Amino acid sequence: MNRLLVLAALNGLLAVLIGFVVLPPEQALAAIKYGGYWLMLVTAVCATWQIGKSVQLSLREWKPEAADWRTLASIPAGWLLLMLHEPVGFKILMDEVMLLGTSMSLHLDKLVQVPYRGHDIQGAFVIVEGVIDKRPYFFPFLLSVFHDIAGYRPENAFILNGCLAAAFLLLIYALGRKLAGPVAGAVGVLLFAGLPLLAQNATGGGFELLNLVMIGLTLWLAIRFAETRAPLELSALCFATVLLAQTRYESALFVAPVALVILWVWWRERRPVLSWTLAFTPLLLLPVPLLQKVFQLRQASWEMFSQPGAERPFSPEFIVVNVAHAFAYFFDTTGGQPNSLLISALGLLGLGFLLLHLIRTLPQLRTVSPPIGAASLVSLGLLALFGLLMCYFWGKFDDPVITRLSLPIHLLFVLALWLVVPSFPASAKVWRGLLIAAGVQIVALSIPSMASHAYTLNYVHGREVAWRREFIAQHPARDYLVVDSSSIFWITHRVSSTPPLQARLRKEALAFHWRNRSFSAIYVYQRFDVDPASGQLKLLADFDPGPDYVLETVVERRLHPYSLSRISRVVAIREGDPLAVPPAPEPAMPALSDEEKLKLKQAYWDNWLRNLP
Repeated sequence: MNRLLVLAALNGLLAVLIGFVVLPPEQALAAIKYGGYWLMLVTAVCATWQIGKSVQLSLREWKPEAADWRTLASIPAGWLLLMLHEPVGFKILMDEVMLLGTSMSLHLDKLVQVPYRGHDIQGAFVIVEGVIDKRPYFFPFLLSVFHDIAGYRPENAFILNGCLAAAFLLLIYALGRKLAGPVAGAVGVLLFAGLPLLAQNATGGGFELLNLVMIGLTLWLAIRFAETRAPLELSALCFATVLLAQTRYESALFVAPVALVILWVWWRERRPVLSWTLAFTPLLLLPVPLLQKVFQLRQASWEMFSQPGAERPFSPEFIVVNVAHAFAYFFDTTGGQPNSLLISALGLLGLGFLLLHLIRTLPQLRTVSPPIGAASLVSLGLLALFGLLMCYFWGKFDDPVITRLSLPIHLLFVLALWLVVPSFPASAKVWRGLLIAAGVQIVALSIPSMASHAYTLNYVHGREVAWRREFIAQHPARDYLVVDSSSIFWITHRVSSTPPLQARLRKEALAFHWRNRSFSAIYVYQRFDVDPASGQLKLLADFDPGPDYVLETVVERRLHPYSLSRISRVVAIREGDPLAVPPAPEPAMPALSDEEKLKLKQAYWDNWLRNLP
């Protein structure tokens, strides 16, 4: 036992030195890029084995009650509601496309990177160049495994999230049942089934559902460890925590409450319960600090330019503004936000009672039941997450891009109900009343909100992504080049693409390929602002390839009253004064030897590759 404790301490010290002191940013990111896949593979395989054994044991111990057979039906019903009432597609442009791009690189090259140059070369799509992304890569890793099994398709992200939505509802039922009974589990399922924000993410390509699943799984395993105090459950809990910390940036916060659960169990046992997994957990967590060094190399990764006036990513000065925006999201009654008024109202009341519950429970941790104690400690992580988001410079929950960050806060609201309601008199009647209220909420508010999709229409970038996918479906050959500021999107759909900046800087290279008909066509995607007074169009700078590209409009669409999107075809590229037009057919080449022909072909091929945009 003592040897494992010493080993855990030494590994912790080693992880701190490697993660924060020894490796400079460039080497740290190189280690993630080339070794991250293999470390994640080992972690995921071991985690699946240990967590699977824990789940198997819990199923053997499960003794269903009569109420279970009635309330379990809420899971498939809730899942169908989430999946059928929201259109499938990419919802948040940058996050979802970057995650898909990383999964593409993991699938093709086993490298942790986002491709930003990729081309169809003789029928095979090849990633030419990429950069490591700031986003944790557990979701892209899972998606790459899906690609390995089913073949690479962007739509695999939607299938994976659909499966994760079902897993999340199952976890919600299991947690609610464990903490407050079968009806409480069904209440949790229906509350989340009536949350349009969850439906939006269940049918999208982001990592929010995986984050919720990992939080729920970590909470479940924390309860299991508190109940059994077994090394197997400790190993499963450690692996789940490691994967949770690599799902979203802020999810590393949950390492602290999980550590409190472990220390609490040791304190109750009056001895440390150890496992080999615990001893190596600090090393498995190494990708978390190493990946954070992206922000040291690329300060723009914080995207503070998106919020004028912000000078630091986190500060207490943002709390007042962010709390106001949180209320605007949680209690919006117009249908313009994907919220649930019932969860918001119950959560606001439940948070107050939860704080009272924690004040009363934490000093008495030696005597409280294991499920309540473990859930109370993990709720501290959710509260800390809420506080961190309120200190975030871009923590406005009513912003279409940021709304998804509130999903763990909804879990906190429901967890507060599970912890607080059992202490009320006649709690069984309260749960039945909440079950009815959740059903009424779905019929009266949730389904109409999902049907109107007002919150989806507000996000122009998401609608642009859907239009790009329509264009690809109408041009299935994918033998063309697209100049677009969102070039990564096209690359993830195996279409050659380059951003407008590169088109300006490497005009001669594009002119070379245009003359040589390397692509069936070169298209340019542009977005214009519409002047409401004059109706004139103003091309946004990020979508301008420069004046030397002569364009012919192919199709355009008004995706927003004050915005117009257009796809044009390049019909000429100016090189100096004259237009670079395809030359007339050359006369037949003189007779050459096979060796001379081979040299000419190789020279042409080398030049062709060198000039790829």
